[in-house]
Parts: sequence; C-alpha cells; structure tokens
Amino acid sequence: MSKKINAKILVVDDDVDILLTAKIVLKQQFTEIFTENNPHNLTALLAENTYDLVLLDMNFTAGFTSGKEGLRWLKKIRKTVPSTHVVLMTAYGDINLAVRGMKEGATDFVVKPWDNEALQATVLSAIQEEPPLPVATPLAQEQTPIPVSHEIIGRSAAMQKVFRTIEKVAATDANILLLGENGTGKELIARAIHRQSLRAEKPFVHVDLGAIAETLFESELFGHVKGAFTDARQDREGRFEAAHSGTLFLDEIGNLSLPLQAKLLTALQSRHITRVGANRAVNTDVRLICATNMPLYEMVEQKKFRQDLIYRINTVEITLPPLRERVEDIPLLVNHYLHLFAAKYRREAPEIRPEFIRKLQQHSWPGNIRELQHALERAIIMEDLESILPEEISPNPYSGAENPPEEDYNLEEVEKSAIKHAISKHNGNISKAAKELGLGRTTLYRKMTKYGF
Repeated sequence: MSKKINAKILVVDDDVDILLTAKIVLKQQFTEIFTENNPHNLTALLAENTYDLVLLDMNFTAGFTSGKEGLRWLKKIRKTVPSTHVVLMTAYGDINLAVRGMKEGATDFVVKPWDNEALQATVLSAIQEEPPLPVATPLAQEQTPIPVSHEIIGRSAAMQKVFRTIEKVAATDANILLLGENGTGKELIARAIHRQSLRAEKPFVHVDLGAIAETLFESELFGHVKGAFTDARQDREGRFEAAHSGTLFLDEIGNLSLPLQAKLLTALQSRHITRVGANRAVNTDVRLICATNMPLYEMVEQKKFRQDLIYRINTVEITLPPLRERVEDIPLLVNHYLHLFAAKYRREAPEIRPEFIRKLQQHSWPGNIRELQHALERAIIMEDLESILPEEISPNPYSGAENPPEEDYNLEEVEKSAIKHAISKHNGNISKAAKELGLGRTTLYRKMTKYGF
C-alpha cells in the first residue's frame, strides 16, 4: 500500500452521504479528512484548525441551485485563511459558476457525481500548488500588477532568459509550448503568462491531459448534452467553453494518443467545438498554453506525435531549465520554502548554513524544484534540517568533473538514470520512487516500460 500524503482536508456539504463518500475516497490517499454538514460552523473550524484544503459544496439550502451560498462561503474562507486551497463542488454541471468561483480565489472544482480517481487527482493537484495569493481588489490589481518573479524564484541567467521571454509574449495571443522536466515549474510559468496577458481578468483553466481517460476526452474538453451517454444527467460545458476569452492550459500534452491529437487539432484549427451528443457547434476564443516533459520532436520522427499539431501549439517555445543547471538559485529557493513551511506548520525557520547549501548544490535533483520542495517540507516536519543531508541525498554525478561527457546531458538518459536511481534507492517501491521523482505512479510505470525496466 502506498504511503499516504500528509494533508489535512475539510469537506463541507449538507449531504451526509456525500461527506461519507468523500471521506472514504480521500482517506485512501491523504492522512486527515474532516467533514462538516453545516457551513455556519466554518468560522469556528477555521479559527481552531489549519487545513491544507477545503472541499466546499456550492449549494446548501434545499432547492437552491444558484451557487451563491458557496461563493459567499468561499469569500469568507479566502478572507479568513487566504493560504488555504479551496476546491468547489457543484451537482449541477454549471462550469460557468465554478469558473466564477475560481476567479474569486478557488483553486479548482469538481462536478458531482464525481469519478473517484478524478476527485483524488483534483485534490492532489490543488494541494501541490503554491499557496494561493490573497484576492486583490480591482483597484489594487490595476495599480500593482504582479511581476513575473513574484512566485517564480530565480536570478540565474537561465531563468532571467525565461522571464524576458514571458515579458515579450504575455501580452500577445501567441500559443505557447512549455518544455521541461517534471518539477521545473511549467504550471507556474503558464499562470504567470496569463496574469500578464490581456486576458488576466478572464478564466485560467488547467487541464491535466495525462489524467483524462481516452473515453472521457471529448466530454472533458468539449462538453456534452444530457443523455449523450449513460452518466450524462445534464448538459455540461467542457474546458474549452469554460476558458472562453481566457487561457486554456493543456498540461502533459505529450501523453495524448494520435486519435485524440487529431480531435484536438480539429478544434484548434476551426476555433469551435461541438459537445458530445449535440449538433450545434460553439465558437471558442482561448489563448492556448501547452506543456510537456516529453521529447515531442523525437516523437514526431517516431510517428507518435503529429507534426501539424506541433506547428499549431508552438508559436513560441519556452524551455525551463532543470534545477541542476541553475544551482545558483538553490539558496533563494531554500530560503523561500523553509520560511513557507515553517509558517504552515507553525515552526521556527532554521538557520541556513553555507555548507548546507553547498551540499544541496551538489545533488542532481532529478525531481527538480518539486523534489527540493518536498525534502525541505519533510525537514521542517521532522524538525531536523540535517535529515536531508547527505545520506538521503545522492551526489550529482557531474560534480567534480571538469568536462562531463556531452552525451550525459541527453534528456532521456538523464531521466532514465534518475528513475533507475530512485527505484534502487527505495528497494523497488514504486510509490516512494514516484513521489521522490515528482511523478504519478501511472506515469512512472509508463516511463519504466519505455526504458525497458
């Protein structure tokens, strides 16, 4: 059984069956699940406890379907504990309402009845995001736009190049392709581009294509009408419509099969979609940002990815450097995350000694910033900064070599080596290896098959 993720989650819904089901489903993956059927108790709960995430229903009064209750409680949560993630639940498939909630500060939303794996994935994705920023007033947003480096930390030449590219392209409608290893911050970059774009006041919709089953692809992206298939109990907008006038972020686009690539390409070329089971096409206006850690151009040569789709999504490419290529940023990142987690767990941030930083800079960090983040969080929880030095950190295989072999920098070889090392370190425990690498178990199994493990 895989180790549970240390997280404290509060589920708020007036339906006791929903509370029980959510607790059973989420308890499989997270350590602490609490439930509450009366939203009026939220004020006291938030004052007495610290939660990583609140899963909040949007309607509590019988017969009400407007979602105004949920939005009102969302605002109260954001005002009381702005660093707590909120995922909204709605039983009526009203994605427009959920998108409004995201503009009010919600991290994501799920539609009831949910798929259990989708619920777990949504909650996990939300918890792994940076703590949400306080919702600014319209006046404050006009006067003090958030700089690109507010959440993205880096002073290295490689990151400064990324920042300059963002500044150039953000205000345009150019499609962006983000390339980089897992854990390098592709979603943060996508959100930074959106915040600096002319669409900043419109929705930013994140879709993890690697987590969507092929049979649900069209329904998730294009929507469906009531009765289109067995579980289609009402009309539902897809993610394209939800992102209308805003930004659509398609993460893990390299995972799409060729048939799904063809469907996505058709929607992008025609700039309209048709819901599953409908006859009428709907025009869409989205700014597209895609991301992947896979070698798309090699996949084109191998006939695994459509060349015409690459042309459609990569008006501008931004490649994010792995952490081992920007070690001068490690002191900034360490300082940021140690203070962040110290505040989260109400601990005192430890003193950072130069020799500690030097040892961190010698590590290869195959999981990149995500791996560093998890290591520092573990150190704060255990109240032992030395717990991640040096026994639990393998040295960088390139450190001390004046002229490392050029072929060692091949992305696939580095990834293969990192996976092999992680599996060996954890004695074949795939769950632990996947967590250290910042990968999902399914993704790790796929990569193991790819590399012949």
